[in-house]
Amino acid sequence: MKIIIVEDEKAIADILEFNLKKEGFEVLKYNDGKSGLEAILNNQADLVLLDVMLPYIDGFEILKNVRSVSQIPIIMLTAREEEIDKILGLENGADDYITKPFSMKELIARVRANTRRKVIQSVAISSNIKIINQEIAIDNGKSEVVYKGTTIELTSREFEIIKFLSDSPNEIFSREQLMKEVWGYEYFGDVRAVDVAILRLRQKLEEDTSKPKYIMTKRGQGYYFKN
Repeated sequence: MKIIIVEDEKAIADILEFNLKKEGFEVLKYNDGKSGLEAILNNQADLVLLDVMLPYIDGFEILKNVRSVSQIPIIMLTAREEEIDKILGLENGADDYITKPFSMKELIARVRANTRRKVIQSVAISSNIKIINQEIAIDNGKSEVVYKGTTIELTSREFEIIKFLSDSPNEIFSREQLMKEVWGYEYFGDVRAVDVAILRLRQKLEEDTSKPKYIMTKRGQGYYFKN
């Protein structure tokens, strides 16, 4: 498994590199946005750890560029506590974020969860297609959703959410449950990533997000797929 680190603080980048290599990952390390973006676009990596504040090109701009051509898992690294920074990253397609200073144990858990998910997707059977209400087709092999004959561009996380919820129609899952089952790790104290991912999914799938037909909210309890 190959991981790209784009982090301009040398001490942090070195610690990440050391611990990831210790866990058996191959690591490519870059300290500015320009070289980092080029590396992400030109290497077949399995995951990116992307700092927000970078020289030349910041992390948000890199994220937008990468998401236009690739759904590689991306975890944002940020030293800033502002809500807008975290939400902006998620809305632009980041799979997750982690705030500095962070626990290395927590970061490794998130890295493993995301790389494990990539492996699971790569061995899916392409003929495993589920049709829902004659409107939605979920192709597990291609990790694609087709809505009324049109392929919907989803991130890998968004695909996993609709697949997971649709596998148990009308069953309500709390945000903490979704974080565990879809993100692949235990609740660490912040589940806003779930809310943002659900919002993005609705914007792509629902004709009217104020009156969703599929991805439903049960106030005070969680989300469910209506069938």
